[in-house]
Amino acid sequence: MTHRKAAQGCAATGLSTMEMGHADSFRIHAETGDTPAALPHAQLRLLTLAEAEDPAFIAAWERLLARAAEPNPFFEPWFLLPSLRQWGDAARVVIMAWFAEGRLAGLLPVVRSAKYYGHRVPHLGGWLHPNAFCGVPLIAAGHEEAFWRDLLAHCDRQAARALLLHLPQLPADGPVNAALDRVLACSPRAHYTAAEEHRALLTGEASAAAYCEAAMSAKKRKELRRQHNRLADEGALTFERLAGDESLTAWTAEFLALEAAGWKGAGGSALASAPDTRALFQQALAGAAAAGRLERLALRLDGRAIAMLVNFITPPGAYSFKTAFDEAYARFSPGMLLQLENLALLERPEVQWADSCAAEGHPMIERLWRDKRRMVSRNIAIGGPLRRAAFRLLMAYETRSRTRP
Repeated sequence: MTHRKAAQGCAATGLSTMEMGHADSFRIHAETGDTPAALPHAQLRLLTLAEAEDPAFIAAWERLLARAAEPNPFFEPWFLLPSLRQWGDAARVVIMAWFAEGRLAGLLPVVRSAKYYGHRVPHLGGWLHPNAFCGVPLIAAGHEEAFWRDLLAHCDRQAARALLLHLPQLPADGPVNAALDRVLACSPRAHYTAAEEHRALLTGEASAAAYCEAAMSAKKRKELRRQHNRLADEGALTFERLAGDESLTAWTAEFLALEAAGWKGAGGSALASAPDTRALFQQALAGAAAAGRLERLALRLDGRAIAMLVNFITPPGAYSFKTAFDEAYARFSPGMLLQLENLALLERPEVQWADSCAAEGHPMIERLWRDKRRMVSRNIAIGGPLRRAAFRLLMAYETRSRTRP
């Protein structure tokens, strides 16, 4: 990026040129007021996409992954960089990179926006797009509280027109959210949960067979066996599980075509319905394979896929990213039959849980995955007294009790 373009981007986002990466970095200084003093040897830099693509930064980013308190594939280089290439410029996203003792120890894509749940409320926020399902920052274990203190101090100083800090899709019961709670408990800074959802979670130490037996009634298991046998009568039924990049280009194209042939394609929401989502899927799968994060499952009838599934393996967790099935075979429940095979995630020693990434109340996955992962989107007051008073008005409005007539 040229200096002129960088300056234009800074003006558009409300960030000073000094804050962007080329002017070295700025140090987080101790603040007066209710925010605890920041880490004395910490630095916070806001990086453009071009700066984040620098090989030296990516190497530091990958070292952070090995130390992260919580995994988040949607903020790993192989997923976040393609996302930024597609939508980052239009949304004016920057990457907040936090360094402790000279090492990258925290990372969060951030954006300034006036759009807030259909209303006009200027705010700072963590950035997600519709195909990214977790917003927890990557933070080196043991540095969670220091990261939040420095982030809040920065937001106080650089609030500009923003009324609040919005943090979407945080795992409520994870160590990063717990650290944020501890930091907020040390100050009178107002905050509240703006949204909450509970989505299907796979966890436990049982074998796949034992889990299935406990999760589903004998009647339902018998019905699935019957559907499997009836489907096998239609032709040669095979199951495949792939890692790495074996036949990846063809497999990816097959998935995109399968999804587009169903209701998502008819409604225009399939990945292949738009060039940007198609490109994201292709690039993310290739990157995940190169990083050793990808697992692909398929149920095939006479060699043709009738159900497909993409997992991102991010120890100690996993994320079930996308799935599709051939609706012509819906009476055989091919998606559920493939999910039975997916229970093998439980038997991987490095995986302790798997997030379905499915909307709460999903009619298929919640019949099988018994546990729930609580995800919260949080709003936090930033800036000075007048701004915080306005935030409290918003908080009172959004948390008011709603009685039915």
